[in-house]
Amino acid sequence: MRWFFLLLVALNALFYAYQVALPPQRPAVVLSEPRSAGSGDIKLLSEAAPQIRKSEIETSDTCLFLGGFDEAAIALDVEQRLLSLDIESMVQPIDMEAGVDYWVYLPPLVSRQASLRQLRELQSRNIDSYVITVGDLANGISLGIFSRRDSAESVVARLRGLDYAASIRELPRAHRRHWVKIAASSRRLLSEEILADLVRDFPELESRQMPCSSVATSE
Repeated sequence: MRWFFLLLVALNALFYAYQVALPPQRPAVVLSEPRSAGSGDIKLLSEAAPQIRKSEIETSDTCLFLGGFDEAAIALDVEQRLLSLDIESMVQPIDMEAGVDYWVYLPPLVSRQASLRQLRELQSRNIDSYVITVGDLANGISLGIFSRRDSAESVVARLRGLDYAASIRELPRAHRRHWVKIAASSRRLLSEEILADLVRDFPELESRQMPCSSVATSE
């Protein structure tokens, strides 16, 4: 048995020497194929969420107006009809541009006395005129306001023949109309049927989208 024991010891020694002589093993490397774009890529929730256009989240600065009436009483009748239907509204007068007038004038002189002398001179020639007393044309002479430019230009030409250098200033012409402004919270209540009934009872009624801040100019 002694020789058998010595044989086992020799075999163990040889096996140990063999293990020490082997080069160190590297961990296995698994090569994966690159995934194509869009095939299950990981995305942040903020990236995956649908994009909302700016125009969809901004509130509109326009309001719905019904009108416009020359008489405030008619607008008040429309307002009362809407209020009876729980549609919040209010009458709002708005000065709408209605064209341009043309003002013919002579430039201001150095003093009121000089303007009065020029006025008497013009009136002696049967030219309708008056002294302007306020504004940037004070001490000038007004020669009339005309709705047509050609009429104003004919007056300027006539005065030029008399050695007067007249000028023309454009004056925006406004017309006050009365509108009923619909509150934004009540717009959904204004159905097509209600609008049709209002048009039937108030033939002059129009519906317009206008800036919510529309205000009438001062009297």
